[in-house]
Amino acid sequence: MSAHTPHLVLFFTHGVSLRTWDETGTFEREVALYRRLQARGYKITFITYGDASDHDYAPRIPGITIRCNRWGLSLDRYSRWLPFLHAPMLARADVYKTNQSYGSDAALRAATLWHKPLIARAGFMWALFLANVPPDVAAPYDQEALLGTERDVFRQAQHVVVTTERMRDHTVNVIGVPAERVTIIPNYMLTDVFAPTRAGYSGYRKILYVGRLQAEKNLPGLFEAARGLDVELTLIGRGVQADELKALAESYALAVNFVENVPNEQLPGWMNEADLFVLLSFSEGHPKSLLEAMSCGTPVLGADSPGIRDLIRHRETGYLCGTDPDAIHAALLDVLGDEALRERMGRGAREYVLDHLALDKIVEQETGVIDSVLAAWKDRK
Repeated sequence: MSAHTPHLVLFFTHGVSLRTWDETGTFEREVALYRRLQARGYKITFITYGDASDHDYAPRIPGITIRCNRWGLSLDRYSRWLPFLHAPMLARADVYKTNQSYGSDAALRAATLWHKPLIARAGFMWALFLANVPPDVAAPYDQEALLGTERDVFRQAQHVVVTTERMRDHTVNVIGVPAERVTIIPNYMLTDVFAPTRAGYSGYRKILYVGRLQAEKNLPGLFEAARGLDVELTLIGRGVQADELKALAESYALAVNFVENVPNEQLPGWMNEADLFVLLSFSEGHPKSLLEAMSCGTPVLGADSPGIRDLIRHRETGYLCGTDPDAIHAALLDVLGDEALRERMGRGAREYVLDHLALDKIVEQETGVIDSVLAAWKDRK
């Protein structure tokens, strides 16, 4: 690497702040990659959507510069004026990167204004999500705006980073981005934090879910499937379906623990206490909670749906089932009734994560993309 210190600016997902990461328990997981990039000689700046209180997190990420909405502007106004509000820093930086496609239009505007290369990263693609969920789940979203932003940013970025082969195929074959400008870098796992600590799999009752309480996650389907079974469900997360799910649990006489927030570093304890982790969504990107459970060696039950089936080898690293309650019910009976199966799937899941998703491997891929983009941009000039 040259004597010049490359300066990477990360644009947060629209509306997301460092406080959001902290309150949702994902702070340490999200910043881990950028600490590693720092150690490799990169200068890092975060552009967040938080207010001035985001600066309070500076002691937890020493050396990383925080730029936030210190003016207290409305979300839309801040997003619109962001390329100008942070102008001096953006003009001096070397390369921009998005955290997700939602809000990436602000990064594209800044890249165009300041003539900087843009790496459009997305661990979740709206086009694939909206195409694979039921119409009533897709209805609340502004599909034209979301798909338009995703398409325009991917086409104009110097490079696109996605997390799965399915996303890459869509980016190349449907959106039309040249294949050489698209790289698959999966979500990384902190395998030293998310590690097996259980003594065995003698239990059979505790079922764990971690994620948003929203329609696309198919939690009512899980509740219906669990009716009449001697199981205890724990849901860690918040969302618009919370009240509906609490009423449903009471109606079905289910034992359900609702836990709004658990810091990411405490999740391994919950996952190692669970007898089964479930993710039964109609569609996913590259789901981190599922991978974290797999990293802990927890047996997982996933829907045979896009984004989940890509990660699970049936009865080897996890168990796949349909999204309807009858299919989920049959899968629960099969998995919870077979201790040897759960033990085998847990071991296979841990091995998969170690082989493919350890942070050290992902850092190598990230630096490869950043350095190649910077080199190509320099040659272009």
